[in-house]
Amino acid sequence: MTELIESIALDDLGALRIRGADALRFLQGQVSNDVGRLAAEHCLLAGYHNPQGRVIALLQLILVGSNDLLAVLPRELAPLVAGRLAKFILRAKASVEDASASLHIRGFVGAGADAPARAGAIALARTAREPARWLGIYPAGLSDAASGDRERWRRLDVAAGQPQVYARTSEEFIAQMLNLDALDAIAFDKGCYTGQEVIARAHYRGRVKRRMQRFVTRTVQQLAPGDAGRLADGRSFKVVDAVRQIEGGCEFLAVAATAVRDEAQAELESHVIEATSLPLPYSLPE
Repeated sequence: MTELIESIALDDLGALRIRGADALRFLQGQVSNDVGRLAAEHCLLAGYHNPQGRVIALLQLILVGSNDLLAVLPRELAPLVAGRLAKFILRAKASVEDASASLHIRGFVGAGADAPARAGAIALARTAREPARWLGIYPAGLSDAASGDRERWRRLDVAAGQPQVYARTSEEFIAQMLNLDALDAIAFDKGCYTGQEVIARAHYRGRVKRRMQRFVTRTVQQLAPGDAGRLADGRSFKVVDAVRQIEGGCEFLAVAATAVRDEAQAELESHVIEATSLPLPYSLPE
């Protein structure tokens, strides 16, 4: 067993529990990824969208049993998403429950490929490879041995170009603006789901001109999801996620135009942020 680097309490995350004989079929018609790809001990990233293709929430789907799965998301969004999903159950043999209060979510950062011991976990699923990371779902009353810094997990998310959607940014971005296509979180060959028409049109007929990109400020800054501003080259941006660096700067993911246009020459009132572009660990579609 590989020695763990850190065990981190992710108390700001919650989870929905979707159960029943039709649970997988029901969810297949609601999210952007192919639920048929779910595998034991692996997270499947999927977007939950409104009819305009804008992301309501990002879900890390985890298979617990054949008719039982968890959807991990920010705790602040869990009641909203549970309520919206429940409206579409109709006659399906499935239930959607906001189980956040009864669960404790922990993140693990490992030195190698071996998973941490389950040690009472309801589910344990890998969510990233470099560095290796897992999400562990535990009963809320289980003793917490987590000792790592929550900002460490956020820092790894930002460096990996892994977006998150919070209350301030829910329904702000279409799927491709958050690079969900580059992150294999959209199955373009599956059946219909809410928002599918808009997302498919952007994929097949149009070039996405605004994408999530990674930056680091050149001066001391404090940015948060939903903050808006303007880069020195004139491009406007909206922050997806951000983490403060030890030296006071801020590394952040933000949706901005992929190319500098005439807006760089306009007199605009947005606050200008001096920032350097950083590479993402994946390629964006042309």
